[in-house]
Amino acid sequence: MKPIYLDHAASTPVHPEVAGIMLKIMTEQFGNASSVHSFGRAAKKIINGARDVIASSLGCSPEEWVFTSGGTESDNLAIFGAVASSSEKGKHIITTKIEHHAVLHTFEMLEKEGFSVSYLPVDSTGLVSVDDVRTALRSDTVLISVMFVNNEVGTVQPIAEIGELAASKEVLFHVDAVQALGLLPISLRDIPVDYMSFSAHKINGPQGIGGLYVRRGAPIHPRQHGGLQERGRRAGTENLAGAAGFAKAVELAVQELEQKQADSLALRKKLLGELDIRIGNESYTINGNSNHFLPNIINLSFPEVRTDVMLMNLDMEKISAASGSACTSGSLEISHVLKAMGLSSNLLNSAIRFSTGLGNTSEQMEYVAQKVETILKRLRNRD
Repeated sequence: MKPIYLDHAASTPVHPEVAGIMLKIMTEQFGNASSVHSFGRAAKKIINGARDVIASSLGCSPEEWVFTSGGTESDNLAIFGAVASSSEKGKHIITTKIEHHAVLHTFEMLEKEGFSVSYLPVDSTGLVSVDDVRTALRSDTVLISVMFVNNEVGTVQPIAEIGELAASKEVLFHVDAVQALGLLPISLRDIPVDYMSFSAHKINGPQGIGGLYVRRGAPIHPRQHGGLQERGRRAGTENLAGAAGFAKAVELAVQELEQKQADSLALRKKLLGELDIRIGNESYTINGNSNHFLPNIINLSFPEVRTDVMLMNLDMEKISAASGSACTSGSLEISHVLKAMGLSSNLLNSAIRFSTGLGNTSEQMEYVAQKVETILKRLRNRD
């Protein structure tokens, strides 16, 4: 069996069509899109074309799209950019305890700058309550930031309801949709949101390129200075190959959405079904929401085995999984998401995230379940 990659929530393999487009640009196009000569105009055409494709695919205007270096920068630009333009109204902002650190660390920085932050709790499945958002709102609230899908347990949040609430109170609303794109339908003109963050490498696009939707009329102050690129919202020479690759990845993700949903759900059912047969469903716990979830993220706790031990043993069997967010899993700290969900210590200390995607097969799921069974038996006998 070849190595099995089950960490698609961290990063995904580049789609061959995406790689082909990027290679062509990198070997044939080297102009700067800000230059006025023919090479510059050709580069500008690539950037504008990529912007048009993404806008059409996601249901927004090309002018509402800002290319960034990735999801982290998109989150930072949205949050810092929104509050900087709204400081006269107030300095109260709202988020949740389970956000990606790209959001949480930004809010912590704003706290140091004098902002008041409400960190909303979640229930035991990782779901945020709309009522809690409503209760947290104050007259000086200027921004709410809630992720579309949690990257560790896959719980899908009630974004539409929160967005409607925010709009009714004239509060700006930001959504980190990095994990949602490609597995949930997104039509930006139909979602009550002011800012939405995306990243290419989560949808079989290249690393180092992302995007931020900024609703027409929503205030945004740039964080990066030195040029007038992206309509003055994000200075810096454009990443031509990255933008074109991102556009192709978005186009493919939208076209193949239903098939990918079906494939992800089938892989999920196969893995869980095989585990039930081999070790019994009493030997593991599914962490997350059973009704509102992304099918490709499967967070499981095996109470008899510590997370680091299971990950090491899986890796020895050429199976790559994770302990949580890729930005923190290297430290093997207990997940802030699972803590916020109030899970017991034996579940906290044994959680593993399997995330499926391009290239995964039913046969691989069977193999993974078999190896989990082998690992558990071996560790039990050792004890």
